[in-house]
Amino acid sequence: MAQIVPSLLSADILELKELLEEFKDFGIEWLHIDIMDGHFVPNLSFGPQFVESIKGNSNFLLDVHLMVTPPEDFLDLFVKAGADLLTVHLESTPHIHKVISYIKSMGCRTGIAINPGTPVFLLEDIIKEVDLVLIMSVNPGFGGQEFIENTFKRLSDLRRLCKALNISPLIEVDGGINGENIEKLLELGVNMLVIGSAITRSKDRKSRLSELDSIIKRSRKLS
Repeated sequence: MAQIVPSLLSADILELKELLEEFKDFGIEWLHIDIMDGHFVPNLSFGPQFVESIKGNSNFLLDVHLMVTPPEDFLDLFVKAGADLLTVHLESTPHIHKVISYIKSMGCRTGIAINPGTPVFLLEDIIKEVDLVLIMSVNPGFGGQEFIENTFKRLSDLRRLCKALNISPLIEVDGGINGENIEKLLELGVNMLVIGSAITRSKDRKSRLSELDSIIKRSRKLS
């Protein structure tokens, strides 16, 4: 079943407590937290204390997306801070199998992410080891970007790969998701829709969440 996973990257930090209450009231289960180090991507974001604070004051499942290099230096910090699922970029380390194995050894769910320019077939040797595959539908680093249309083809490629390997990881898409592309994403097997600015920058977040949720429910009935 597909679900909205709000991203906090574009949120006004001064409104965070109110925002989390709205998500809780709406029934949101997962939050997406982007971790950026200024090296792997040209931006800085949150640290482990931010994750720890949210984990200690809410019941959300935390989908922590590491856009850092080398990720090996950050794994312990964010698992201990409360990550429920830790996603690492294929492009960020030459030792991706070792990294995924280490995350699993700490009892944390694992994800593998790829950027728009990375061929999907490169996931073949690691995809069986992870719980989730994150397809970036924008170039990572900043919120509010436009959706890259080639993402649809990449999702089709991913579906074929999963079918060939007889696996069914969670499929997540991050970047530029809105009411205009959700239905097609769901048709291509996406489970987790990471949505940031389309929600957090809305003047009426409750109405926006309801609108997006209605699209998901309508698509589910049609499938």
